[in-house]
Amino acid sequence: MRRFCLLSLVFISILAAAQTEADFAAVTQALGRKGKHQDGIYKVSFPRSDLKVHIGETTVEPGAGLGSWMAFRKADSGFVTDGDLVLTSAEVNPVISALQQGGMEISAIHNHLIGEEPQVMYVHFFGQGELSSLSQTLKAALAQTKTPIATPAAPASNQPFANQKQIEQAMGKSGTVNGKVLAFSFSRSSAISMHHQTLPPAMGMATAINFQPSPKGVAATGDFVLLEKEVNPVVKSLRKDSITVTAIHNHLLDDEPRMVFVHFWAEGSAETVAAGLRHALDTISK
Repeated sequence: MRRFCLLSLVFISILAAAQTEADFAAVTQALGRKGKHQDGIYKVSFPRSDLKVHIGETTVEPGAGLGSWMAFRKADSGFVTDGDLVLTSAEVNPVISALQQGGMEISAIHNHLIGEEPQVMYVHFFGQGELSSLSQTLKAALAQTKTPIATPAAPASNQPFANQKQIEQAMGKSGTVNGKVLAFSFSRSSAISMHHQTLPPAMGMATAINFQPSPKGVAATGDFVLLEKEVNPVVKSLRKDSITVTAIHNHLLDDEPRMVFVHFWAEGSAETVAAGLRHALDTISK
């Protein structure tokens, strides 16, 4: 299995080297928004800025926990896509129908947060085929929602996140500032696949931790991408540091190895929240 994972990663690297942003022009044309191309993955994000969601007194930033996204990569035959759509309850089933009519699979429907108002749901999908067909299916799915399609205006400049250096020191790496969000990504050391198609970290297979401002200091949300044996040690660590565990579930079907996603919500001082999340990260197998 380890040899298969290594070969898969090498194969993806070869394909990535051959891909350019121009190869994904059909995605941009269909979805009406330019994505980001990196290492052969083309990823388009649609933050739900139309939804005013709060947990207690904290307004959830769209880029922290309310971001729909879809990622594409070239496969040995055609293209592969996966992603996660943030939806209101009324949007869920029309979106499911649109995805299935286009031949895509629904791999999960669930919450990521707890206690948010209004409630939001998350629909995960997977598809294989021609890029134009995949893109048009996702366009049809988005049309069943009130997701803002136009590219949002870029912030005048990304100001340093409050306590950024302190958080980065605890996380052990630099984060990415996007408006009011400080984001971190932690890749796993071996490949993850669905239906024998390798899904690189940028296709939702990396632990994501996002910090944003909160009346209590900072709030953090995201998910840990875990082997089954890692789930309860991570949950135990989170709870020991008073971090709320909001969901434990799958995002994939027929995945190899079997992966479980543990979602969380934390609020407090930057020092306390970052330290608690670092403790949980330290329980994961390298």
